[in-house]
Amino acid sequence: SARFTLTEHQAAVKALAWSPHERNLLATGGGTADRCIKFWNSRTGALLNSIDTGSQVCGLQWNPFEKEILSSHGFARNQLCLWKYPTMAKVKELDGHTARVLHMACSPDGSTVVSAAADETLRFWNVFAPPGKSGSKRSSDSQGARSNKLSRTMHIR
Repeated sequence: SARFTLTEHQAAVKALAWSPHERNLLATGGGTADRCIKFWNSRTGALLNSIDTGSQVCGLQWNPFEKEILSSHGFARNQLCLWKYPTMAKVKELDGHTARVLHMACSPDGSTVVSAAADETLRFWNVFAPPGKSGSKRSSDSQGARSNKLSRTMHIR
């Protein structure tokens, strides 16, 4: 039988992502009637935090280099949002899709995220900047390395 049954979401749970930075940390995302990203301790089942994103959460992807999480959304803005963890301060919004973002995947080198949406497109985002060769943290002046520029769009037919 299940170790835990967590019932705090108020709509379909549409997204799951284990943190690569903290053991036992799981992020989940809820649908249109819920709109929340919730963070759980998977060892104890405790709800650690919940943030209302304002729209259905369709996908979650952790930044492999820093404590940040990318969420993808449907109604109403069909966007991706990058959040700082654990403060959940919004770092940036990535707009471009014209329908619900259904899936996200991170490239093997960790720097690019591809999103797939109901608008029949794949969009490639340079959203996660790898750490510099010096190993130092990015300064606020180097935010351009994480541009919200779309690197490529592919239409699927």
